[in-house]
Amino acid sequence: MKEIVVISGKGGTGKTSITASFAILGGRDVVVADCDVDAADMHLLMQPDWQHTEDFFSGVAAVIDQEKCIKCGKCRDICRFKAIPVVDNCYIVDGLNCEGCGYCYHVCPVEAISMVEQNVGKSYISNTKAGNQMVHARLKSGADNSGKLVAKVKNEAKLIAEQNKKEFIIVDGSPGIGCPVVSSLSGADFVILVTEPSVSGLHDLKRVHELVKKFKISAGCIINKADINKQVSEEIKVFLESENIIQLADLPYDEAFTKAMTEGKTIVECGETPLKKKLVEAWEKTKEFVLNKK
Repeated sequence: MKEIVVISGKGGTGKTSITASFAILGGRDVVVADCDVDAADMHLLMQPDWQHTEDFFSGVAAVIDQEKCIKCGKCRDICRFKAIPVVDNCYIVDGLNCEGCGYCYHVCPVEAISMVEQNVGKSYISNTKAGNQMVHARLKSGADNSGKLVAKVKNEAKLIAEQNKKEFIIVDGSPGIGCPVVSSLSGADFVILVTEPSVSGLHDLKRVHELVKKFKISAGCIINKADINKQVSEEIKVFLESENIIQLADLPYDEAFTKAMTEGKTIVECGETPLKKKLVEAWEKTKEFVLNKK
C-alpha cells in the first residue's frame, strides 16, 4: 500500500480538483482521504453517501455551574485570555476565547468550574461514485486541533486500505505549511505539489517544498494553467530541476475545468480532452514511480 499526498503552497491552484481526478482514475484500487478539514470540499466532486458519521472530540473548555457559582470573580481575574465576561451579573465562559488551560478550574473555591471535552467536528466514511471509499471530515468554525482530525482521517483511511488490500491511498491535503499539512505528510510515500505560474505560486511552492524536504519524501509537481504566464512557468521548471522534483504535467488553462466543477464532476469525467489525457499521463507516471520506488 502506497500513500500519495497532494498539497499546494496556496489555495486556489486546483489541488482538490486534480486529487479528485486521480481518485476517479484510481477507482476501486484506491482509498481517498480528504484531509483539508478546515475547508473540506472534495465531497462536492466525489458524491459520497455519508454512510458512517462520527463526532470528533478534542480539547477541553471551561464550563461554569451557575448554581454553584458564588460570583467571587477569581476565575475572571486570573484568565489571561479574557474568556470569562460578566453577563447579566453571571460569570460565563466565552468558548471562542477559552484556551482550556484549566487555571480557572483550579482557583475556584467552590468547584463550580469543570473542564469539558469539546465536540469540534465530525468525521465520515463514505462510498463514492468512483466505486472507492473516502474518509473525510469537517472541523467546526473557529475550532482548533485540525492536525489531530487530519491524523484521525489518515489512520482510518490506512485501516480501510489494509483491510481491503488496496494499492493506494490518495490524500487531499490542506494548502500552506501549517499543522494540518504536517499531519498530512506524516507517513507519505510520495507528494504531488500543485502550483500555478504566478509570483505568489512560485514563492509558496518553494516554501511548501522546504517542508516536504524535512520529511525526506520524494515529490512531483503539476503546474496548473501553465500557459497563462510562460515566463513564470519556465522559472518553476528550473526550480523543479534544481530540486530533483519530477515534473508530472503542465496543464493548460481550459474553461472546461471550471465547467466540470460547476456540474459536480472532475475533468476526467467530461469526455476525451487534451486536459484529461495529461491528467491520465500524470496519474500513470505517479503510479509507476511510487510502485518502483525503493
